[in-house]
Order: sequence, then C-alpha cells, then structure tokens
Amino acid sequence: MDGNGRWAKKRFLTKSAGHRAGAQTLRRLANAAEKLGIKILTVYAFSTENWARPQDEVNTLMNLIHEYIQQYIDDTKKNNMRICVIGDISKLTHELQTKIRNLEDMTRQKHGLRVNIALNYGGRDDIIRACKKISANVSNDRLSVNDIDETMFAAYLDTGGMPDPDLLIRTSGEMRISNFLLWQTAYTEFYFCDKLWPDFNINDLNEAIAQYQGRNRRYGARNDIEKRDTNG
Repeated sequence: MDGNGRWAKKRFLTKSAGHRAGAQTLRRLANAAEKLGIKILTVYAFSTENWARPQDEVNTLMNLIHEYIQQYIDDTKKNNMRICVIGDISKLTHELQTKIRNLEDMTRQKHGLRVNIALNYGGRDDIIRACKKISANVSNDRLSVNDIDETMFAAYLDTGGMPDPDLLIRTSGEMRISNFLLWQTAYTEFYFCDKLWPDFNINDLNEAIAQYQGRNRRYGARNDIEKRDTNG
C-alpha cells in the first residue's frame, strides 16, 4: 500500500493526512474483497525498515495503527472478518500488543475474510525468526534435521498454516518487493499500478483480479500447449 506520503504532498497536506487516507482506502477495499469472496488479504502496514523514518512520522503511524486497531475492535460486532497480525510485535508498545491480542481473540471464530496486518514485519526477519525456532527445536531434540523440508519450514513462518499468496498488488509505480513475504511469494503473480494507494479503488482491485485470472500459472512447469509442441 504505497504512496500515502506522495498523495498528501500533491495536495499540500501533511503525511499524517496521507496515511489516514490510506487507512480509509484499506477499510473500503477489505469490505470489497470480502464481497468478492477473497479468503485472505495480507497488507503491509509497517515494516522492520520503517523505524528508520523520521520520528514524528513513526509516531504518527503508530498512533494511526492504535486508532484503527481500536476501530477494528469496534467493528467486530458488525462484520465477519478475522483480523490477525503478522510480524514481531514484541517491539511494539505493551498497550498496542494488548490491543492486538484482544482483537485477534475477539475475531478468532470469524469465518469471513481473514485480514493479516503486517506490523513490524520483514520477509528476511520472518525467515530468520523461523530458523531460530527450528534450531531451538532441533537443539531440544524436538525435531530432527532430516524433518526439515519446505512444508515444515513454511509452518514456522508468520503465515504458517495459510496458503501462499496468489496475487501481490503494489501501488504508486514502485516495482520491487520491499522485503514483503519473501518466502511466500516465490510463485505469486505480481500486479503493479501507478496509482497512489489512497486513490486505489474497487475498480482498480477488479482490474488487478481480472489480469490475474487471465494469466497462466505454471509454477516453473511447461503448460500443456508447450508440452504438445515439444512432443511434436
């Protein structure tokens, strides 16, 4: 969800206004995604690298996250969404950690759209934390080295138990992955959009999905046509 700051700058607004507009866009599109039958939506809200931003912007983001976590808590009676947080939340304030755990507990039995909010998340950090947990279990004889394979490793990631993403959408014209779900997106389809995130709307979401549906996902294998051509 990229481009909040640039969206605000174009309108001579504060970055805070841009981040707030971006958060509203997320709420609208989460509702739209649920109506479309999407099962899981994972959003990059705050990365491990975002701590390097100016302190006033970090404070603004953290205050906004507090506000919207509370809003999701208030919304739990009105929708069927399950909210989960991925990332190392131990670096967040105790108050925010408590709010996050309360929200996750309150929505655990919901069966609608699952919204994963990536907070203090980094793909490399996710992999390193998984390696540490596996290493500890090997050291304690809970695991054998021979037990380690892709399926088992994936279970130790923050997204353990969930399927890999089908589609990744990146807004604002940026064309890089930026340390997001590095392991999980090995065969994910990518969609890049020039629109700044606060301007991204339901029509844009539908266009991204339509493009995805028109692609041939081969996971490294040849498709049937290629096989027939090769066989003569």
